Formats: sequence, C-alpha cells, structure tokens
Amino acid sequence: MTYTAVDSSMIDLVGYDEKARILEVRFLNSGLSYSYFDVPKKVYKGLLKAPSKGIFMNEWIIGVYDYVRVKARKRREGK
Repeated sequence: MTYTAVDSSMIDLVGYDEKARILEVRFLNSGLSYSYFDVPKKVYKGLLKAPSKGIFMNEWIIGVYDYVRVKARKRREGK
C-alpha cells in the first residue's frame, strides 16, 4: 500500500490498496489508523481531491464502510 500525506486538520496520511479495495487513514489528533473495507477507487480519489478531507470522511466514508483499527507496529530493538 502506498501512502499519501494530505493537507488536512483531521487526517495525516491516506493509503489505498486498489486490488483489496482497502482505504487506510491515519488521523492527526489521535495518531490512530483505520482500515475501511470495500471502498471504491473513486471514493479514494474523491478524498484526495476534496477541499475538506474531514467533511468528505464524515459524509462519504465514516459510517458507510466497515472498518477496523490498525494496530501499531512495534519497532524492533537495535534497528
């Protein structure tokens, strides 16, 4: 999955896996990431183009698609 930094007061990074249709979003305030399932590519593109990423998320993604919180990966010691 390739991630894109976005200009938003709500969102830090957005990633999309076209084959799996998974949208991953990392939120600025909490630092938490969520994966949203079965998201069409046009919705992902719409998010990237939206003047307000937060409004787009609230209207088109949150409450529309199933999601899970992504667990943070632990860094290995000495790396």
